[in-house]
Amino acid sequence: MNNIKFVICIENTDYPVSLERRKIYEALSDSDAAKTDQIRIIDESGEDYLYPASWFVDAKLSKETQAAVMKAA
Repeated sequence: MNNIKFVICIENTDYPVSLERRKIYEALSDSDAAKTDQIRIIDESGEDYLYPASWFVDAKLSKETQAAVMKAA
């Protein structure tokens, strides 16, 4: 679980069906995406897609909260 990163969506321009503002999303590690200021997110479709990294902030969840979020998924 240490490699799991959660982020909060703060913008969803042009993607209101795929992303919800103020919602927690799982971010997948993607060094190529990071080079172009993008982030790979598992969105509302359940699939992972690239979005602008500026649309998200780090959720900084405790291990206990991360475990609860994963269990609820």
